[in-house]
Amino acid sequence: MTQGESVLTSVATEWLWLLAVTALVIHCSVMAKWIPVQRFWTVYPFIWVVCGTGGVAYGAWRGFAVEDMLVVCSFALIGLTIGMYPTRKLFAEWAQEINSGVTRERYDYPRSHLAFCGASVLVMSAAAVLLVR
Repeated sequence: MTQGESVLTSVATEWLWLLAVTALVIHCSVMAKWIPVQRFWTVYPFIWVVCGTGGVAYGAWRGFAVEDMLVVCSFALIGLTIGMYPTRKLFAEWAQEINSGVTRERYDYPRSHLAFCGASVLVMSAAAVLLVR
């Protein structure tokens, strides 16, 4: 590792792409298990591919290294997965209602779950930023 290189960005870029793809597969697999609505889990991975590609491209356009953006996006996605864990039972309940044709006017997401999710994403993003510096 030379001066100016970080812990994770000193590895080959292929490994960082593998990290990003692995984070995406883990997140989408977990969400497909928690939300068993076929419309959801057939479209959801494509949304993340487009958003992740856009995030990496935007970061590169703003002057960040592609490697750094891959690490930050991967860690943030895993943080999102961890943050949504407490809500998995609600997701399954709502999905069951949707599959049986029941639609609610509102789906109340508990504030404590939202705070945990936000904190998880922030902690994982901060860890990624520390690793790429």
